[in-house]
Amino acid sequence: MGLLESIRRWVDGVEAQDPLASVDERVQPRRVWEEFLVRIAREVEVVMQREMFTPPGGQTFIPREYIVYLSAEDDKEWRGEKRRGLEQGLFHVLSDRARELAGHTQLATKSFAVELRVDGTLQKGEFRVQPVWDETETSNTMVMPRMTQTPTAAATQPSSNEDSSSEGEVTQVRARPATLYSIEVWHGGVRQAVVPVTKEEVTIGRGSQAIPVDVPIKGDPEVSRIHAVLTRDAHNRYWLTSKGRNPTLVAGSEASREEPTPVSPDQKIGICSFTLRIQP
Repeated sequence: MGLLESIRRWVDGVEAQDPLASVDERVQPRRVWEEFLVRIAREVEVVMQREMFTPPGGQTFIPREYIVYLSAEDDKEWRGEKRRGLEQGLFHVLSDRARELAGHTQLATKSFAVELRVDGTLQKGEFRVQPVWDETETSNTMVMPRMTQTPTAAATQPSSNEDSSSEGEVTQVRARPATLYSIEVWHGGVRQAVVPVTKEEVTIGRGSQAIPVDVPIKGDPEVSRIHAVLTRDAHNRYWLTSKGRNPTLVAGSEASREEPTPVSPDQKIGICSFTLRIQP
């Protein structure tokens, strides 16, 4: 029995015992995170059951998106491939569970997404789940930005033990470029990457060896090498300029080619089979 199937049965309460009990004691820390995944999956299922409804003679509706807010400490633990694995695990387990809850009726919601975000008010081990019925609701969600580290004064000043006049050379420490915002890249209901942006204008597309892009989205031949350009102006407003042969959607509407289109944080940007979203 695969891990996802074991977790699914654990969530459903089919197995009385921990299905991971036979795991070697040397990998005990991994079990802690698997238990955390199960806790989140159960809470999402509770929200799904509470929100779902079936009108008479109709299909069953469930929220199309579930945002799981983690504490700042847990958010740091779930990064990179580990974070992607959690999102994918939740997606696969809960997509099967949604079909089971619908029973004999057909699900009107053809796909849904599970996304992890951070809430600075939560303590380690705590989380909360927010269902999203419509994509416009996400524009009302406030996300606390992560603290940006700045170099300390001690790091920028030469040490008192250094003889700066020895050869007339002074070591200078330059700060790393500050992250202005991030761009989430989604595909098939799973977040593929979170790309930090450090400049006012970035290019988006599949790129090539001769034409690099700032935000690469690969795997779909319908995406142009440079499909769109995203700009942030002096007033912190975002503008998307479509340049690809295939359409670019902003909040479900097609953006005019070669004309800047305003886009708000958390509005969904559709580029072929990919969905992008600005995260301040």
